Amino acid sequence: MKLIYYILVRISLALTVILTGWAIFFYIAVMDEVNDEVDDALEDYSEIIIIRALAGEELPSRNTASNNQYFLKEVTEEYAVSRENILYKDSMVYIPEKGETEPARILTTLFKDDGDRFFELTVATPSIEKEDLKEAITGWIIFLYVIMLLITILINVWVVYQNMRPLYVLLNWLDKYRIGTKNEPLHNPTQVSEFKKLNEAAIRYAERSEKMFEQQKQFIGNASHEMQTPLSICLNRVEMLMEDEALSEAQLTDLMKTHQTLEHITKLNKTLLLLSKIENGQFSETSQIEVNRLVKQYLTDYKEVYAYRHIEVQVEEEGTFFITMNEMLAVVLFTNLLKNAFVHNVEGGYIRIIITECTITFCNRGTEAELDSRHIFERFYQGKKKEGSTGLGLALADSICKMQGIYLHYYYWEGEHCFEVRL
Repeated sequence: MKLIYYILVRISLALTVILTGWAIFFYIAVMDEVNDEVDDALEDYSEIIIIRALAGEELPSRNTASNNQYFLKEVTEEYAVSRENILYKDSMVYIPEKGETEPARILTTLFKDDGDRFFELTVATPSIEKEDLKEAITGWIIFLYVIMLLITILINVWVVYQNMRPLYVLLNWLDKYRIGTKNEPLHNPTQVSEFKKLNEAAIRYAERSEKMFEQQKQFIGNASHEMQTPLSICLNRVEMLMEDEALSEAQLTDLMKTHQTLEHITKLNKTLLLLSKIENGQFSETSQIEVNRLVKQYLTDYKEVYAYRHIEVQVEEEGTFFITMNEMLAVVLFTNLLKNAFVHNVEGGYIRIIITECTITFCNRGTEAELDSRHIFERFYQGKKKEGSTGLGLALADSICKMQGIYLHYYYWEGEHCFEVRL
């Protein structure tokens, strides 16, 4: 999730909690103030009635134009002692003038006259509709929340975008940066010291990576060249020795084994060098390649090389497979998979090559059961050693596929070992 989304989610949650708490506090405060004002009015009204009752004067009408009501009745001493002197409560009362019930605030008080008679006075006055007040407050809170949230989102998006622009520029530059290629210089002016340090660190590490990359390329190239030269010299000397007619059969056999070993080391050296170049991203140029034509072109050569094994090859073209990648890597990828199908086959076996518009699958018979798919693409993993195999072919193919974003998959089906390349 992007940083701006984290900020907006957390602000939304914080606003929800704050506004909910504020709404509850506001409602309690409003109701407390309303009840306080109404209670004062009830106390004044009840005081007038009590004074008149104790003075023997005429009491006011039970229902006034203001919808105030009172009820006065004599009670026993026991009743008076068991009750509180003053009691406030909310209830519904009937208003005769309107012919309906309304919410009211009620004050109940007890008093005694000079003759030790006890009276209970109940005074009621209409109050506000609390449910209506709750709905009004809730509606305004929701409205306020939406407005504040929208304003907060807009302000935060603008503030974050303006303040974090140097970070986005740096991230974009890092995303496009490719070691070993010509990259645009980082132009990211900013007044924020943290971003300045981040820019300097990114440039510093990029320069260090470029330097290490060049050193690595140089080392690999030099090492390969230095190894290839003495290997070629050794091969030539061994070949010259093998031409000596004075050699015994045992000596010739030993020289042939030495020659094969040197050839194997030479192939191994070249393959390891190619792997290093692939992993270092030294094959950046791409073009569109027709896989059908490429495979059939090299298939003829491999048929001639492995003709002594009498392997039958079937090519099933269900479509034309085009792929965009480096041409040299495409040749290495598909020839390695083709060679793998010949090398790890049985005498008189067969190879099936199925080509569709987005896949190519190499299937071959093998003497072994299903291979370990977890390790099949690891370097030098071969299962049973095969003559002419370096143990790097599938690792090389897997490395190419990963670099090009292609899917390479192995599976075993009805006695066939299958390697599928899919876009």
